[in-house]
Amino acid sequence: MNSKRKIYNSLLPALVFIAAAFTVLLLVIIIGFVLFKGLPELSWSLLTSVPSVIRKVEGILPYIVNTLYVVMLSILIVLPLGVGAAVYLTEYAKNRRLIAVIEFTTEILAGIPSIIYGLVGMLVFNQKLGLGSCLISGSLTLVIMTLPTIIRTTEESLKTVPQSYREGALGLGAAKWHIVRTLVLPCSLDGIVTGCILAIGRIVGESAALLFTAGCGKVLAQGIIRAYTSSGATLSVALYMTVFEEGNFDVGYAIAAVLMILVLALNLLAKFSSKKLKRKF
Repeated sequence: MNSKRKIYNSLLPALVFIAAAFTVLLLVIIIGFVLFKGLPELSWSLLTSVPSVIRKVEGILPYIVNTLYVVMLSILIVLPLGVGAAVYLTEYAKNRRLIAVIEFTTEILAGIPSIIYGLVGMLVFNQKLGLGSCLISGSLTLVIMTLPTIIRTTEESLKTVPQSYREGALGLGAAKWHIVRTLVLPCSLDGIVTGCILAIGRIVGESAALLFTAGCGKVLAQGIIRAYTSSGATLSVALYMTVFEEGNFDVGYAIAAVLMILVLALNLLAKFSSKKLKRKF
């Protein structure tokens, strides 16, 4: 081995390590900065109060509740759709041209700016379907936005399952759907959870599309049905309004800290659920 090859072999791992360390450092800086600025501004009153200009009360409780409602409805709709589409493309579809068209479509959908989704969602859900500005319109718009992410991550995870597993199950007389349900899906559970986490991150952090579709209501609705049919701002929308429209940076940092903690909690919940499902399978 010549000297250039030795230098190359020793230098490349160092560069890869530096790139990985830089990525981790960026994450630590962002999280640390947000928590450093936001945690001192958090209080029990802020977390449990409804904002009111007349009473001069600052509160973010409606924003937290609306965010959880949007995440719950969006995931309940997009997860079966995305996983089902990925299973069809990987396990059942035989026409290669059709598969290529669907995969190309999902890639195009993933690259469309969120503001375009918001505009289309407003025209279709708010106006054409007559839903108006409400959490249902916002959730349906986010379903369309996150569907490509679920499909692509699940599809790639399904492809990692060895073909010999399927052939062995077929040799034992198992039906196609039984193989998918009891063998393929459990083996690709990590990829499905990863797609779910990515979808949750985009749902929680989305503001442009929700401004067009869900609105920016600050009232805490009484009951789930009324909440979904009413206009409501999520944490990301509230962050935009608090900082850029009201100029209240203290509450803005507090909302950012709550948003960061909420995303972390939802990610941990997804990981915990995947472990439980693995044990069940």
